[in-house]
Order: sequence, then structure tokens, then C-alpha cells
Amino acid sequence: MKNRLTLLKVSILAAAWLAFAGTGLAQDQQSPQDESKPKPAAKAYGPIGVEEENQNQTPETLQPDDRPLTGFQQGTVGIPVEKHSYWVPGVSYYNFIQSNGTSQGGGNDWNSTSFLAGNVSLLENWSRSQLAVNYSGGGNFSTDSAVGNGWFQQLGATQTVNWQRVKLTLLDQFAYLPQSQFGFAAGTGLAQPGIGGSLGVGSTGLGGQFDSGQSIFTAVGPRYTNTFGTQLNYLLTPRSSVTIGGLMGIQRFTQSGNIESNNYIGSAGYNYQLTHEDTIGLQYHFSSFHYLGNAQAIGDHTIQAAYGKKITGRLALQLAGGPEITHYRIPVGGGTKAQHVSGSGTATLSYAFARGNVSLGYLHGLTSGSGVFVGATTDQVTVSGSRKLSRVWSGDAHGGFAHNRQAATAQVLANPSYNTEYAGGAVARPFGRNATFSLGYTAYRETSDNAGGVSFTTHQISVGLSWHSRPFVLR
Repeated sequence: MKNRLTLLKVSILAAAWLAFAGTGLAQDQQSPQDESKPKPAAKAYGPIGVEEENQNQTPETLQPDDRPLTGFQQGTVGIPVEKHSYWVPGVSYYNFIQSNGTSQGGGNDWNSTSFLAGNVSLLENWSRSQLAVNYSGGGNFSTDSAVGNGWFQQLGATQTVNWQRVKLTLLDQFAYLPQSQFGFAAGTGLAQPGIGGSLGVGSTGLGGQFDSGQSIFTAVGPRYTNTFGTQLNYLLTPRSSVTIGGLMGIQRFTQSGNIESNNYIGSAGYNYQLTHEDTIGLQYHFSSFHYLGNAQAIGDHTIQAAYGKKITGRLALQLAGGPEITHYRIPVGGGTKAQHVSGSGTATLSYAFARGNVSLGYLHGLTSGSGVFVGATTDQVTVSGSRKLSRVWSGDAHGGFAHNRQAATAQVLANPSYNTEYAGGAVARPFGRNATFSLGYTAYRETSDNAGGVSFTTHQISVGLSWHSRPFVLR
């Protein structure tokens, strides 16, 4: 409990510091040639249930996304042109009816869990900087005794500062959830913090190898994760730039029986723009994993070649791959070799069309172990898409698959592994300008070849109603 309260204080202080930093920058004297507004936070298409009728922006209402190819943040199809600062509050209620509850195959009963949330999105624009904040939090109430009653919180904050050749990005991403973040509330507005939809101010953009690595359902009880990062991109020429940055992430659980970890990441990359749409790059990442109460520590080096293609309003593609060298403080699996060489890779795709959008993501590499393993080799795929079905109805499809195998250097030994997957869909329609009703279904499945591992399938039906006010313009 003490660790949990400490983490919450740190997250709140970090967000407050971001706001203070931006305010201070706004008070600086500005030069005449720097009167233009900064580029707003990248637009992220919100999940079903919080979308507005005109969510998909046309190329004429977007400006190019300038996130560096070798940075921490995933690319987007473009950035909405927003000249005002504003904030939007809202509330939402979602009820999830589940077979087996969240007890991982512990019974055949159906259970009901309700989430009541308060949501807020804030966008602050200054001449050289911008602050974007999304927050959702509230209580959950369940008829499943294994879940009970509790609370949940999600926060995403991004501060950007622009100079002539330099762009500085500070970000913080926090979540306290009753279950794994992989597939949590899929197809609903609870999946991401904030208002979402056309009034949402965009996510932090963290993903792939930079998220918490929480893709095994078996971990027990509520858990909280926090990732704080700093990134600097320096423009060498109109076509080339270098990007450096660092991240610190933690994963904690409120119940015993899980493996808690700290993760430190350092990154450096070079970007070169071949054409208006195509960019190539070379990046190096070092990740250090440490586990509370465990003498093991893992150092992971990756060198990857990267390629990106962006067509504003239509396409954002990023591909990266290369060798991965992993060092273990203590040899794993009874072996004597403390070094392992393998490959790593990531891929992301966002594609927008007239009445919807599709997103794909892939990851192969070393992760923290999701609270189950002391390090895991992970293959993870996620897919989502949304489309306008009629004048008032919209549809959503979503899915994900993750294969986690315990990291080991003794190749003659069989490594325990878990396969987790989810898939489903949802429909939604607005009521007036500010409220949205949604109905969805998602299936969750996990199998394991681990001794004593539990295999299960959970069916989930979701019903939700969300509301937000009109934006309150700050200036």
C-alpha cells in the first residue's frame, strides 16, 4: 500500500511539473519570427463508443506528423490543426458481463462488473510549447468475489517544446487497473484515458517495446504501471536529424505471487528523409530490467534499421528490425552461458479512409515478463479498425495475440510459455451531440504449456453510455 501511494504521488507530481514547465515557457519573451502556433499533439483515433461523426479528418484539416522515426512515439496519419487551448470533462458508465469473471477459468458462472468513470482531456497551446493531458478514473463494482470493488486510474500527459532546430518531448503514462492492460475494456472508451473521439487530444504514442510488457492474463490482482520519458530531436539538415531519449518504467502488484520489475531504456537514432513521404533510420536501444526481491538482472542491446512512410490523412507505416544481444547477471535454466543473441523487430501501420480507419502493430523481442516471468521473449500482434455503418451507427473490430516464452540461455531446456488472445467487435451510436451508447462483445483466451498452468476462455458482453460537455475554451 505504501508503494502504491508513493507511485501515485510521483505520477501526480510529474503531471503537475509538466504543466508548470509549459506555463513557464509561455511566459518567456518570444521573437517576432516565432509567432506561429506549435504543432498540436498527434491525433489518435479513439475507440468505439466515443467517436464523433466527423472524426476522420481530411488531408486539408491535417498537418504532417513530425514525430521522428527513431523516437519512442508511434507515428500517426497527421495532426489536426487546432488553434485554441481547451479542456473537456465527461463521465461514462460501462457494464461488463463475463463468463468466469476474471478468475481465469475458475468457474462457469456469469458475473457483472461495472465501471463508473470521470474523464477529462486538456490541450494547452503556447507559442513554442504544448501540453496535452488525458485522464480517466473512478470505481469498479463487481459481483465476482475474486474481483470485488475497487478503483482504477489512467493518465497520459505529453509536453512538447519547439525551438528552431530542437524539439523536446516529455511524457508520462500511468495506469492502475484490476487486470492486464492487454485487451482491457477492448472496444470501449475505457481502453484509453480521456474523452477520446474528435475532442481527444491524442495519446502519448508509447507502444511496442516501450510499453509495460503486460500481455499475460494470469498475473493476479490489481496492478499499476508508470512510464516516464524524455526525448530530444535535433535537426542537422532539412533532411536529417538525431534523436536521443530515456525512459523509466515500473510494474507493481497489490497482491503477492507476482514478479515486480523496474525497466530503464536509453535510445539513440539517426533519421534521414529520402522523399516527402519516405524516411530511413538507424537506432540503438539499451534496456535494463531489474526485479524486486530477485537477484537476476537483464541487459538488452538492440540495433535496428528503420523505415517509415507517411501520407498525411491516409497512411503511417513504421518498420524496424535487427540483432538483439541479451546479457543475464545470473545464467538462466541451469546453463553457464550468460549471453544470448537473437533478433528483434517492430511494425506499426495506421491507414485512414473516407469512413473509417485500420491500425496494426507487431512486436518481437525481450520484455519484462508481465509479472509472470523474469524476462520473456514476446511476439505480440494487435489489430483494430472502425467504420461508419450508417448516418448514426459506427462499428468497431479489435483483436490481439501475444506469445510469451520465458527468457533462457540454456537452449536444451523447454521454456514455459503462455499464449493470450482477445477478439471482438462493437457498435455505437450518438445521442445528441454529447452522449454515445455502445454495445460490444469480446472473447479472451489463454493457454499455457507451463506445469500447473491454467487454460481458459472468457466471454464478455459490454454495454456503455458516455457523455462529455462542450469544450471549455481557455484562449
